[in-house]
Amino acid sequence: MKVAVLVADGVFDSGVSAVLDVLHSANALRGRMSTRPAGFGIHTVGVQPVVHTGLGHRIDVEPPVVAADADLVVLPALAERDPAALLERVSAPGLRPIRELLAATRARGTPLASSCTGTFLLAESGVLDGLRATTSWWLSPVFRERYPKVDLDETRMVTSCDGVTTAGAAFGHLDLALAIVALRSPALADLVRSYLVIDDRAAQSAYAIPSALTRYDPLVSRFEQWVRDRLDSSLSIAEAAHDLGVSERTLQRTVVRTLGCTPIRLVQNLRVEQATHLIRTTDMSLAAVARTVGYESPSALRILLRDRLGTTVRGLRRNT
Repeated sequence: MKVAVLVADGVFDSGVSAVLDVLHSANALRGRMSTRPAGFGIHTVGVQPVVHTGLGHRIDVEPPVVAADADLVVLPALAERDPAALLERVSAPGLRPIRELLAATRARGTPLASSCTGTFLLAESGVLDGLRATTSWWLSPVFRERYPKVDLDETRMVTSCDGVTTAGAAFGHLDLALAIVALRSPALADLVRSYLVIDDRAAQSAYAIPSALTRYDPLVSRFEQWVRDRLDSSLSIAEAAHDLGVSERTLQRTVVRTLGCTPIRLVQNLRVEQATHLIRTTDMSLAAVARTVGYESPSALRILLRDRLGTTVRGLRRNT
């Protein structure tokens, strides 16, 4: 399997190294398997002879023609954390050759993969239109507004749709690379995961901070604060809309547009966030925690924690 790792100037250092380390580890470890899977031909490609990473390190790359017959093109993230600067960068003339190469790769039917801010460059190139994708959870409101034609699911760590694989936040590059190895051999991917001590993380939802998302819209931010002030009570969305001076329909529409979820879902997320904090930092009983975050029954909270975080109360306390 020929893999072209396409790097742009300002590439996220850990992103490119994570992809290369996992793929080269897979090549090194496949000989330890009873049935040896085929290896990876790994090429680091750029649109200019030398690429400099976000931290200024030099990468000598092969020309883009090398990617023309690749079985997979992987685009590591850009080292840009500011949303406005990221949007300006992915649409800038300097990255036009990368965008054109991605579009041409997609037109040939070659599979593509990217993670974190790299998914913005995929979307800017038009290759994600009509597809399901994921990106860094904290950038999801910006992504959703900029690329409405993309079916975004920021709760997932890795998602694949019609030959395009995307992964979540920065160290989701590890999950992305393991998914690539799993395409060749799931058993080899498990072996690499064990040797590199990489946890199995199916979702980003356990890491998402609601307040980091709601700040992208003033109304959603006010609604978040309204909920936090009443977290131990039975809440009404109609009452929230009245107190915030908007219609219930406007509140519903604004939350969905900004966060991709309903107001009720946001309320649940905030309750999970506070409950997780109390479970990890106090010796309160689950019943007491449940009452503090607005649930009469601890079983309801237990089910919600398992659904959203994929863990149990015992697991949360064990990891403190």
